Amino acid sequence: MLRVVLLLLTGTLAAGSAQPGSKNTTKPNILFIVADDLGWNDVGWHNPDVKTPVLDQLAQEGVILDQSYVNYVCTPSRTAFMTGYFPYHVGTQHLVIFPWQASAVPSNFTFLPEKLKGLGWHLGMCNWKYTPTYRGFDSFYGYYNGAEDYYTHVVATGLDLRDDKEVVKTKNGQYGTYFFTDRVVDIVEKHPADTPLFLYLPFQNVHQPLQVPKRFEDIYATVQNENRRTLLGMVSAMDEAVGNVTMAMKNAGLWDNTLVIFTTDNGGWIVASGNNYPLRGGKVTLWEGGNRGVAFAHGKMLQKTGYTNNEMIHAVDWFPTILAAAGGTADAGIDGVSQLDTIMTGKPSPRTEFVYNIDDEFPTKQGAIRVGDYKLIEGYAGKPDGWIRPDNLTDTKADSGDPFIGTWLFNLKDDPTEHHNLADTMPDKLKEMQAKLAEYRKSLVPAINPPPDPKSNPQDWGGAWSPGWC
Repeated sequence: MLRVVLLLLTGTLAAGSAQPGSKNTTKPNILFIVADDLGWNDVGWHNPDVKTPVLDQLAQEGVILDQSYVNYVCTPSRTAFMTGYFPYHVGTQHLVIFPWQASAVPSNFTFLPEKLKGLGWHLGMCNWKYTPTYRGFDSFYGYYNGAEDYYTHVVATGLDLRDDKEVVKTKNGQYGTYFFTDRVVDIVEKHPADTPLFLYLPFQNVHQPLQVPKRFEDIYATVQNENRRTLLGMVSAMDEAVGNVTMAMKNAGLWDNTLVIFTTDNGGWIVASGNNYPLRGGKVTLWEGGNRGVAFAHGKMLQKTGYTNNEMIHAVDWFPTILAAAGGTADAGIDGVSQLDTIMTGKPSPRTEFVYNIDDEFPTKQGAIRVGDYKLIEGYAGKPDGWIRPDNLTDTKADSGDPFIGTWLFNLKDDPTEHHNLADTMPDKLKEMQAKLAEYRKSLVPAINPPPDPKSNPQDWGGAWSPGWC
């Protein structure tokens, strides 16, 4: 009997557990951790000024995934994680799903926990059928939207915190990362050691609002910028939470057979003090700083460890990779490919290209792809742009000076920080990439982007954001 549990630590699926397959201890436990808005330069293995000892140790003992890509904002990435499809094939490629929109990942797409049963939500909540316990999770503890206050758990005038379907009103004043982690630890402690466990743990940290208990902020007392100091404290709070979860798994006898996959959902948000230096740009942009994400894998079953892997991986690949690790296979026709051999042994990635995004919805009409070493951006690339150092977040000289709409061609092998636009000097390569993008565009599903619906008003639902109005 498969049991699946979800804690929603962020405006996405946030912590879920599933027992993939039968009671076969040769199958690993899988801990899939997703950080929210964690920047390239906001982890210790890229920046020694950031104090993440737990994550650093896991990354350095495992395999650092240096060419792991996500999407430019959260809803598209989490769509990719849960379905194995590029968001432009689902209709979730345009920005994020807001709580007042009658919008969701369509129910004809099978979510990862549903597939596992066969062996942080931002994905829609206006109808119960779009919520976690209707899409493969047996229980749910968390919230449906994004940018909730870490202490009041309110977003846009509505309370957004639930235990299964019931609104939780008893946590006002408590820091969310603490009690969500406590619930995860409780799940782990009660889980039978002889049954493989899938735990999906997307954190609220470090998404704004910038809030953290003072003891974490004090770690960075020498950082002059208050917002940056708070964000770094949020990173360290998440690091401590991961340490608490891993310690609980060790105490429960689960750790030695656990495969850990850690990733961010998009690059750091520069306007909220996230940092991606030396990469260009950040969250909400198609530059590398918005899409090339921090990631690693860890586990005693890995056959090659202690190194940095530079094979191409995309967010859509985690769906079939996790299924493969659990002993299953993904349906033919999805966009993702299993990277299990890549992370286990360092074998070459089966992926040679991917779509950053394709969107025909104003104002983010855009298309971007990577094929081999080359990257093409057409249309809206996004702002903030440039190469912004963490010690000077308001440095306008760091901006590239480029318009935010245009055509760019880069060789990422030679120019990973996107300083040299080759569109004018390599016309043949540009035409080749444009033709490839045109082919991808043929399968575009129009973005699901309805206007605000007054029926969503939380004041009509007891003061809480609630399903049932679409």
